[in-house]
Amino acid sequence: MKITDIRLRKLTGTMEVDGPFMEERLVMPLDVYEEFRVQGPPAAGTQVDDSHYELNQVFVQIDTDEGVSGIAGPTMPGGTAFHVWQMKDFLIGRDPLATEFLWDIMHRKSVHGRQGEPMMAISLIDNALWDLKGKWFKQPVWKLIGGAGRGPMPAYASMLGYATQDLGLVKERALEMQSRGYKAQKWFFRHGPMSGAEGFKKNVAMVETIRETLGDDDDIMLDCWQSMDVNYVVKLAEAIEDLNPRWLEEVAMPDRIDSYRKIRESTNIPISGAEHEYTRWGFKRFIEAEAVDIIQPDLNWAGGLSEVMKISALATTFDLITICHQGVSPPGMAWSSAQSPIHTPYVEMLVKHAAMSYYFDANGGPNFSDGELSVSQNPGLGFDIDESKIESQTDINY
Repeated sequence: MKITDIRLRKLTGTMEVDGPFMEERLVMPLDVYEEFRVQGPPAAGTQVDDSHYELNQVFVQIDTDEGVSGIAGPTMPGGTAFHVWQMKDFLIGRDPLATEFLWDIMHRKSVHGRQGEPMMAISLIDNALWDLKGKWFKQPVWKLIGGAGRGPMPAYASMLGYATQDLGLVKERALEMQSRGYKAQKWFFRHGPMSGAEGFKKNVAMVETIRETLGDDDDIMLDCWQSMDVNYVVKLAEAIEDLNPRWLEEVAMPDRIDSYRKIRESTNIPISGAEHEYTRWGFKRFIEAEAVDIIQPDLNWAGGLSEVMKISALATTFDLITICHQGVSPPGMAWSSAQSPIHTPYVEMLVKHAAMSYYFDANGGPNFSDGELSVSQNPGLGFDIDESKIESQTDINY
């Protein structure tokens, strides 16, 4: 079997929504500058009206001379798609089942692309190859990587895009997720160091509201999204430690590993991070520095399923927890179901982003019930494109 084509399928479709889809954004590193601090939510799609949200997504499709194809994505049009296209001629004619060999030659070819969008492109290609492999062998990928099928896995509701400044809405949304069966929720701070005392108080008030609403037994995770510094996070951790957060996430920009270590040494709240790190070599720096308690590789960014299996194997030798960023993604679900529950106790359910990512899925999206996710039993990664939902389509060529 040989690869005959690598397609970049740009699909347009419209979700039905109930009001503005992206209610609020999270704090971002650019917020140190006032001109960016006042901006609203980034556009993940287009709000057509109060009932409709338009999506423009790119899927990688790898075709073969045996008629079997693999799918991965979605990604956004732009740099990552361009880097996938750059790999196209390099991979056509090769054996798609040779995933280790193909990953290695893509990585060695990318001398100046070991991080960022080039590595995200390698990740998508690798995930599509695993999907293809599963469909070729007529087996779900979690079986191919040694999983016995954990059964339903606890999910935490990741509240990116939900309102955080209106505490009445925070309470309403938190109760809604609790009623769906979630026993854990992750919320995103809106303010960073340059928002001053007022922003700090609003961050603390959000956490206090969530804990008061959910009670003492549910887990609360809190995301700083790489937008804070040591002094600010230490002060913030002191203010909320008695509210018993399960973890504080991405407390500084990913290259500032010493900042992670200093923060971790100063608080009893577990520290998580590294979703914006890449490959086993990048994660090795975090692990050896004892900078985090929980690592969070993203299977669409860090090198794909092939590489995240190596990253998580490394993490287990240090007895660290690994909970993948966007774990509800098709490769994330396959990977999670093959892990020991002591090392992967939760799967991240990005509630709004999962709705977008699975919009074109012919299999109905993630299998969620009463706060738990079950891995697909379908061959491959369990994702197939529903052609009936496509309003327009183009193949991207650069």
